[in-house]
Amino acid sequence: MLVLGIDTSCDDTGVGVVELHPDGSVSVRSNRVWSQTVHANYGGVMPELASREHVERIDAVMGDALAEAGVSVEQLGAVAATSGPGLVGALLVGLMYGKGLSQGLKIPFHATHHLEGHIYAAASEAELQPPYLALVVSGGHTHLFDVRAEGQYELVGATRDDAAGEAFDKVARLSGLGYPGGPAIAEAAKLGDPKAVPFKVPLAGQKGYEFSFSGLKTAALLAHRAGAKPEDLAASFQAVAVKSLVKTSVRAANDLGRNTLVVSGGVAANQALREAFLQTGLRVLFPGKGLNTDNGAMIALAGAAAIRAGRGEHGLGDGATAYAPLANVEGD
Repeated sequence: MLVLGIDTSCDDTGVGVVELHPDGSVSVRSNRVWSQTVHANYGGVMPELASREHVERIDAVMGDALAEAGVSVEQLGAVAATSGPGLVGALLVGLMYGKGLSQGLKIPFHATHHLEGHIYAAASEAELQPPYLALVVSGGHTHLFDVRAEGQYELVGATRDDAAGEAFDKVARLSGLGYPGGPAIAEAAKLGDPKAVPFKVPLAGQKGYEFSFSGLKTAALLAHRAGAKPEDLAASFQAVAVKSLVKTSVRAANDLGRNTLVVSGGVAANQALREAFLQTGLRVLFPGKGLNTDNGAMIALAGAAAIRAGRGEHGLGDGATAYAPLANVEGD
């Protein structure tokens, strides 16, 4: 079965096609993303502009995804689209587009949770069988889930304030390194000294598995005002942010007895973060190329997982939701 996935949750218009094979395995046939550049002028995403860009681009991205997959729209067997969380206006574009396709083609529709899509993005690279831990770390999310069975999610830790990717963006902006901040910080850090600015690891003595980046962001601002070199500031900030994410996630895995850890989301593309996680001794899975940031293929992968688990068509009556905690979805 060919499953089309659509994601317009923020500022990327993503459409992808995956194939669900009879043995339950999946393969990505295409993944096309239009990344909006208009927001660079503002240092962050402007919701109304994002919605307009999705409307203008989604037809073209859809056509490119089908062409890359080498299939026609009539060959699709199901459609999945993100219903939340995200920017409501942006979400509505992809959600309504997906519903229209499913109704016009008379094929099942699956309203899909954005974070579930990020988790299943790692299934494109290796077999992913529960139980495992999943860290979703991006510009809008820093969430740690215990996945005990397929479709069963327990939130065991999250950020108290800024998401990790949001902190990267803000530190890059105050340092004059550009937007988006993740790649800018990573590039500048190659030229800097990670010990030049003595940042403290947030929540170092906690017993739980929470994250916090607001204080680290403020410390970076003070260091910038004190004259820290941008490359030293980038290297020091990145080193402490990575240490916080890795130490907390690994401690949770050890406490909960999980040997597999999924790390996904835009920040998961950071090479320093990947290298640190790969040295932990855990089986760590990352999404394949192009699947870290928001995209349609990850939503198609989540839709394929729902079909494989026997979950029926879901979400034709659902609207877009800005705030949507990832809850257990078994039985949908």
